[in-house]
Amino acid sequence: MYYMKSATLTIRLDNDLDRLLTKASRLSGKNRSEIAREALRRQLCLEQFEELRKRIMPFAEARGYLTDEDIFSEIS
Repeated sequence: MYYMKSATLTIRLDNDLDRLLTKASRLSGKNRSEIAREALRRQLCLEQFEELRKRIMPFAEARGYLTDEDIFSEIS
């Protein structure tokens, strides 16, 4: 059997965010922790993507790719 090592994180939520989290939990059938983990994972992935994008932009600009549309027109 696989046992996942885990850590605990305690966060404070304002009333509005707490209500939104509770509602999302009720509607999705997921518990509040699952939703919080998914949201944190998504946010961290977005931040990693943005960091990689910043690092690669000078190389893309040197090849004439200045916007997302430039990339999309090239691969479409």
